[in-house]
Amino acid sequence: MKREYIIYKLSESIKSTSHIEADLFVKYNVKRGLRNEDHSGVLVGLTQIGNVVGYERQPEGQMKAIPGKLIYRGISVEDLVRGIQAEKRFGFEETVFLLLSGYLPDREELTAFCSLIHDFMPLHHKTKMNILDMEGQNVMNILARSVLGMYTFDDNPDDTSRDNLMRQSIDLIAKFPTIIAYAYNIVRHSNQGRSLHIRFPKEELSIAENFLYMLKGSYTELDARTLDLALMLHAEHGGGNNSTFTVRVTSSSGTDTYSSIAAGIGSLKGPLHGGANLAVVDQFEHLKENIRDWTSKEEIDSYLIRMLRKEVYDKCGLIYGIGHAVYTISDPRTVLLREMARDLAKEKGREREFAFLELLEERAVETFMNFKGHKVNKRVCANVDFYSGFVYDLIGLPREVFTPLFAMSRIAGWTAHRIEELNFDSKRIIRPAYRNVSGEKEFVPLDQRIK
Repeated sequence: MKREYIIYKLSESIKSTSHIEADLFVKYNVKRGLRNEDHSGVLVGLTQIGNVVGYERQPEGQMKAIPGKLIYRGISVEDLVRGIQAEKRFGFEETVFLLLSGYLPDREELTAFCSLIHDFMPLHHKTKMNILDMEGQNVMNILARSVLGMYTFDDNPDDTSRDNLMRQSIDLIAKFPTIIAYAYNIVRHSNQGRSLHIRFPKEELSIAENFLYMLKGSYTELDARTLDLALMLHAEHGGGNNSTFTVRVTSSSGTDTYSSIAAGIGSLKGPLHGGANLAVVDQFEHLKENIRDWTSKEEIDSYLIRMLRKEVYDKCGLIYGIGHAVYTISDPRTVLLREMARDLAKEKGREREFAFLELLEERAVETFMNFKGHKVNKRVCANVDFYSGFVYDLIGLPREVFTPLFAMSRIAGWTAHRIEELNFDSKRIIRPAYRNVSGEKEFVPLDQRIK
């Protein structure tokens, strides 16, 4: 039998062996996707790191929509961002310190921490050579392989003591920008025949500035401050998001830091998680081409309804960037990023595109809520992906690094949650249950099996 036929036969078997009737999930009260019937997340753990709030639960059990809140270690992200911006400082390093430690640093601690980050930022010579030798076109894949490779060069990779976990965490947070910048330049060199630029990080620069410098050399002050904001906003999003939960699940087994973080990268790489802003960018380009009057609410509404009816664009019935699992009235990250996107669009001479995107946000929310084909049981809003891809494009970042940028930011939250998971007073491996509904079968001898 040819191997292609065997693969085909095995693939065909999936049609029956992977099908489970939908009513069985109701019968056995299975929380599909770890979601309750009201689409809220099933409570599976406790944390002191971050909180995502989009509604208030009323005494009678109903949920009341409220403006979204994102909280890092008890501090509102909006307050954190506004406070740092008021002092005209870069804030991602301070955000990382807060997430790892649980408190805001004083000036001396912050200075020392920034210096420590810079000391860890250059790559070990062997790590650098490994990246240079890696083949492939996906920066996320190269990032995951690079993280796994760091295990080899760690003198104490399996030690899960607090001191070693913190050392590994800071090392990873510092090296992610360097790995991603180098990986992209290698992909650019290998696949596009472009010059290979390997720039050494500078001590006087922030993480955001160093990343832009290592990636492309030149940038404006507003480019760097906008990227710094995006990093702050993506650094943490509670323990229940898919990639952070993946890190916590793998950490609960006691595995090493590099294996756990590589698993988180694998989760974030999925298009339903970290790749969502790319879908928004593609959608925006399509709408720019297919809507003639970018100021016409009527034309925009008409086209969006056709999208929801699966008549145009990718015919999936979705408006990418609209809706969130938790946020209802607003996503606080969207509110903050939209403000800087407006200033950045002005600097780049792309105000008309920004105005169109902003109007699309308004009309998409309205159209989605009123569309009869959807059973919407809560308010919806634009999520941060609606603007992040556009912002990255304004900064001049290539599409290949959009999702890696998410990882570069979220590594702060991942490592904080890993440390918390491994330092519970009573550790317990995370092991949810799956109910088997296939029934029992008898073994049939090989010669009696009918094809």
